Amino acid sequence: MSRRALLRLKAPFGLAKTTLADSLAERLHADRIRDVEDNPFLEAFYHDKPGAACMAQFHFLLQRYKQLLALDRSARSERVMVSDYIFAKDKLFAYLNLNDTEIQLYDAYYGLFAEQVPTPDLVIYLQSKPAVLRKRIEKKNVPFEHRISDAYLEAVVNAYEHFFHYYKSSDLLVIETSEIDFVDRNEDLQELLHRLSQPVKGTQYFLPLGSANRGLRRRGRLSH
Repeated sequence: MSRRALLRLKAPFGLAKTTLADSLAERLHADRIRDVEDNPFLEAFYHDKPGAACMAQFHFLLQRYKQLLALDRSARSERVMVSDYIFAKDKLFAYLNLNDTEIQLYDAYYGLFAEQVPTPDLVIYLQSKPAVLRKRIEKKNVPFEHRISDAYLEAVVNAYEHFFHYYKSSDLLVIETSEIDFVDRNEDLQELLHRLSQPVKGTQYFLPLGSANRGLRRRGRLSH
């Protein structure tokens, strides 16, 4: 990875991308960019209050725009930066949560902001199935996330898969995480760090060898 790089992790909720981003930033001696968490409209959104989705979405959009616009992008900067989101994430959720009238207003602001924020050098997409996400959400035990319906969870997963199927804005590393645990299995994290020391060009896929073997054992296809 180059000295001056912007690396971003992207995943549906429940895949510990924030914890992974912390680990990568620490080991790569990188600056850490954290997604917006303090959204005063989020609780009302999870309780389906009228207008809350629009207010929550615009709050996320504005705060992410301000954060990314403030980054030092001068030619003299050689810092590696690790973020747990990409700006396009905001639009993905907006199209899931807003009505047609709200989308028209949202698109006007998003288009204006998107032209001004930096494009990452590399995006890591943590991919998973809805059933795995549900288990990990329950394990996290975060307030309000238990209200997420299975239908909405599946819609989020499908939206991510569609978005990254056509993603061409930067290099992309796709990781299927159903058999991977970067938080509790250090060997998985070490394999990822080794992979990131090598170039990623275009769209590439990564599966730690230990995780592949665990998946085969669970399906009875690998002897002990």
